[in-house]
Amino acid sequence: MPCNNLTVTNRFIEQLPGDPETDVYPRQVNYAAYSFVNPTKVRKPTLVAYSEEVATMLGFTQNDVNQQSFVDVFTGNILIEGMQPYALCYGGHQFGHWAGQLGDGRAINLGEVTTKNAGHQILQLKGAGLTPYSRTADGLAVLRSSVREFLCSEAMHHLGIPTTRALSLTLTGEQVMRDMFYNGEAKLEPGAVVCRVSSSFMRFGNFQLPAQRGEHSLLTQLVDYSITTDFPHLGSPNKSTYLRWFEEICQRTCSMVVNWMRVGFVHGVMNTDNMSILGETIDYGPYGWLDNFDLNWTPNTTDAQNRRYRFGAQGQISQWNLFQLANAIYPLIQDAKPLQVIIDNYAVQYQELWQKMMYKKLGLKNIDSTQAQSFLSKLESLLCMVDTDMTVFYRQLAKLPMEKSVLDDNAWLDVLLPCYYAKEQLNENYLSLFSNWLNTYIKLAITGQKDFDSRMTEMNQVNPKYVLRNYLAQQAIESAEKGDYSEIHRLQKILQHPYDEQPEYEKYAQIRPDWAKEKAGCSMLSCSS
Repeated sequence: MPCNNLTVTNRFIEQLPGDPETDVYPRQVNYAAYSFVNPTKVRKPTLVAYSEEVATMLGFTQNDVNQQSFVDVFTGNILIEGMQPYALCYGGHQFGHWAGQLGDGRAINLGEVTTKNAGHQILQLKGAGLTPYSRTADGLAVLRSSVREFLCSEAMHHLGIPTTRALSLTLTGEQVMRDMFYNGEAKLEPGAVVCRVSSSFMRFGNFQLPAQRGEHSLLTQLVDYSITTDFPHLGSPNKSTYLRWFEEICQRTCSMVVNWMRVGFVHGVMNTDNMSILGETIDYGPYGWLDNFDLNWTPNTTDAQNRRYRFGAQGQISQWNLFQLANAIYPLIQDAKPLQVIIDNYAVQYQELWQKMMYKKLGLKNIDSTQAQSFLSKLESLLCMVDTDMTVFYRQLAKLPMEKSVLDDNAWLDVLLPCYYAKEQLNENYLSLFSNWLNTYIKLAITGQKDFDSRMTEMNQVNPKYVLRNYLAQQAIESAEKGDYSEIHRLQKILQHPYDEQPEYEKYAQIRPDWAKEKAGCSMLSCSS
């Protein structure tokens, strides 16, 4: 058995009420925080990739990882002593509409472990089989979605953005039927499992469901548990603590979403059941990084018409989701005013954090807020006016000397040219408008009195050179489906150092190739797994 000294605890199931029904079939589960369920045993589990960092954090040695028993545990075939697997019960709003009970339809928590440096961590298998919350689905996952989940979890961590982690990616040896774009062209795909890791997998929906059902005793137990286990610094649970708890969730969520905006990440499915109370990025489905800058872009085909979860709306949607959480905990507070104050402050806090983030991306000191709004809005308009790669733009901008001479004969264009997708769009009107904006930018930068090297270093510390573009993930998936996992491992290595130059991997930092613009899996994606 891998890592015999692993200490497994079960605080969640010991302290909260569970579903008394032990048979696994889709059903409504009332007055319970979870249901017991065992992972589905599979035919031939094999290890595709793992995170050495996460393995070390959990106390696994290289020898542990090399054992077949490690693969068996983290595909769901065997359990470590003490593990009592369960699936969480929760509800949520999906695309703005109350969806009722949802729950862990394809996620199974194996148990909680005590780590030396990271406290308690929960090990969760995604794609390990049927649960009472699977509804009409099978609880399984396929290789393509699992590769994306595994790579993105670790990529986000190394970008410095709060996220669930990923310990391992395994194949099950089974085939799973999926209709990738819901167009009637279903086919068999390789089944896979990702082991996700976090100190809590509770979502806004965990509190919404009992509140909506009037199960106020369960609601109180869930909030109290969350405070004592994940927010112990707030003190003993009471009405004032509940407000401080909610305020901190707002602060964490705000920081997370502003960081998404910093790197051009679009979650794609910001339903309330996909929002972590820890302010961690969770549930990597049809996500994407911006290629060409577009405030209206969504990576989710299901969201293509209304674009509710588009890039530019993520701040607004996060506030809407927090408002739903405020509604859920109102029965514990019985006073709407303090909750409303916190929600109202969120918009102000978000704007302040966003502006500070943008100053750092541009290598500027804080400037007058009224001037900043106009200045930053003009930049966004310019980035949208022509197809401009967001990631490449900011890296190239850091190379631009802050001297008036770069405006002469549009000398700046030589530096920024690699970020443009369609050079023919660079007409005289655009060049004139960008030069005018750049003139203001240079004045602000000169006022900041930073030398060229320090400015570039500071900008490159917040503007990544490497992100997990959809086409890069798709190339890794296509190779993996043929049995070649080398591209997964290569992307793992590159994305561990997203802010470094890594000249040997320069091609991974270039703008999206033309062939990938409309290719399936390289632009928009569905929720299919």
